[in-house]
Amino acid sequence: MNFDLTNDQKMLQREVRSFAETELAPVAPQIDVSGEFPWDNIKKMAKLGLLGIIVPEKYGGSEFDFVSLAVAIEEISRICASTGVIVAVNNSLVSYPILQFGTEEQKEKYLPPLCSADKLGAMGITEPNAGSDVAAMESTAKLEANHYILNGTKRFITNGGEAGIFVVFAYTDKDLKYKGISAFIIERDTPGFTLGKHEELMGIRATANCELIFEDAKIPKENLLGKEGDGFKICMNTLDVSRIDIGAQAVGISQGALEEAIKYSKERKAFGQLISNFEMIQGMLAEMATQIHAARLLVYYAGYCKDKGIPPRFSKEAAMAKYFAANMAVDVTRKAVQIYGGYGYTKDYAVERLYRDAKILELYEGTSEIHKIVIARELLR
Repeated sequence: MNFDLTNDQKMLQREVRSFAETELAPVAPQIDVSGEFPWDNIKKMAKLGLLGIIVPEKYGGSEFDFVSLAVAIEEISRICASTGVIVAVNNSLVSYPILQFGTEEQKEKYLPPLCSADKLGAMGITEPNAGSDVAAMESTAKLEANHYILNGTKRFITNGGEAGIFVVFAYTDKDLKYKGISAFIIERDTPGFTLGKHEELMGIRATANCELIFEDAKIPKENLLGKEGDGFKICMNTLDVSRIDIGAQAVGISQGALEEAIKYSKERKAFGQLISNFEMIQGMLAEMATQIHAARLLVYYAGYCKDKGIPPRFSKEAAMAKYFAANMAVDVTRKAVQIYGGYGYTKDYAVERLYRDAKILELYEGTSEIHKIVIARELLR
């Protein structure tokens, strides 16, 4: 088995790492405090082709594979987790389902602006009373003449406050239960569609996370994504893909924390010597590095499975990667804070931010508990 990245993937890795260290690092602490959406850097990344990594060139994308996307998200998140998930959402949660399930007209209309950052993407799944239980959503869409009339509220929507294109899910037939969910492509200026509460988050604070409110919103019939009733299938397939990205984000955040901890341990003195000389500190660093390496292999393997179609349904591999990587990131960043001691609990050092950023990984794109259910179901098939 070949574990090497291809030359193209290595080139992408170098370019993204250089960009992240040059452009993202100076503003990452600032936008964490202010919550300001990093539009300047998002537009710069669009010029580098990072907003349409998996999109074919004919639609304005870079036409890389999913391992490449994981590599890019890892490098971005190593410096700025907010920017990492902004890019991940645009690629996997919005561009991917349009590319995979959309008509040719939909692809030609929506993919180019998503790749160029003329319009950013967001996905509306979670609701106030329905998080991990997608089938419990309350939003409805009723076809009237040439429009669907959509009503409902979506919450905790990454990119929501700044996006121009949304993939949103709602029931078109509640009697069919989850088989009655449909997916829609919705534009920001749609009549009846407004933004609600902006969320004050513990971490990833610069992601324009907010509510989406639909009150008799008029969605053109041609904006149905797939067929009526395809929504649950589209949602689950898309989340499988997105879990690769979020696993990569976890690896990136953790790698950043490890590098900060190593650097600090070689500068900080206690009891007359550098703390890097203490076996207990060395043991923590060794554990952190091993955990990160294991998670990275799981994430890259899940991307490989998606790229090669082995197995045809890679839900288990994606769930394993995201589950392990998310839990790993919380533990690794906690250890990084511990190595810093009291200083790690202040906002003077990046590990405090990385620790807060890591927690969301156990919650979005399915909680860690949900992923264990997905893995177990696949094992018991």
